[in-house]
Amino acid sequence: MAGHSKFKNIMHKKGRADAARSKLFSKLSRDITIAAKMGLPDPAMNSRLRLAVSMAKAESMPKDNIERAIKKGASGEADNMEEVRYEGRGPGGVGIIVEALTDNRNRTAGNVRSYFTKFGGQMADTGSVSFMFDRLGEIRYPLSVGDADTVMEAAIEAGAADVETDEDEEEGGHVIYTAFEDLNEVTEALSKSLGDPKSTGFVWKPQALTPVSGDPVRTLMKLIDAINDDDDVQNVFANFDVSDEELEALGA
Repeated sequence: MAGHSKFKNIMHKKGRADAARSKLFSKLSRDITIAAKMGLPDPAMNSRLRLAVSMAKAESMPKDNIERAIKKGASGEADNMEEVRYEGRGPGGVGIIVEALTDNRNRTAGNVRSYFTKFGGQMADTGSVSFMFDRLGEIRYPLSVGDADTVMEAAIEAGAADVETDEDEEEGGHVIYTAFEDLNEVTEALSKSLGDPKSTGFVWKPQALTPVSGDPVRTLMKLIDAINDDDDVQNVFANFDVSDEELEALGA
């Protein structure tokens, strides 16, 4: 297990600080509704729903919103919603995976394809990009729960697969990875030793990174932002490696 390596500039998710709060809650609600639709509407009896609710609580989503989303899934209101995944290549040959929840597959596919086309990318067949990623569970904790060794020890005891710690005071934290099927079990074990996590969920983690520099960086970021802004899109994962200096220059 690697305890101190950084995992930066890889994953863009809905709900970062620059996203509207209402949009974040809408997407979290969708996750909860789909989880309730696919299993029992009781988080205690439905591990996927339990994880979705945990994520919503971590983002301070009101209890009423959570309960309303569960009821919607249990009542059949979301029967026309489905999960879809799209894969493609962005500027610089970067691999991109897009996860969406939609009630109109044709609309969502058309929108995502248009983003790739507009910003120098190309949609690809399912499986043509995801083979370069590992499907893992991810548990995040703030630095305040303990030093890297403390978290590493707790993670090993809980059955985690890997731990990465970024000690940056503003954006750092502990990221614990699990096998896909072990996320709920490891989360529950860590909650006993480290307290409730900041967030939990499933991710596509790149097996290797693709260096990108110069003009393609700006176009790549525009592509990822455009995909992220689509209401149907839940998560976007990419295997790019861009220097902090170039990212800071973009934000200047």
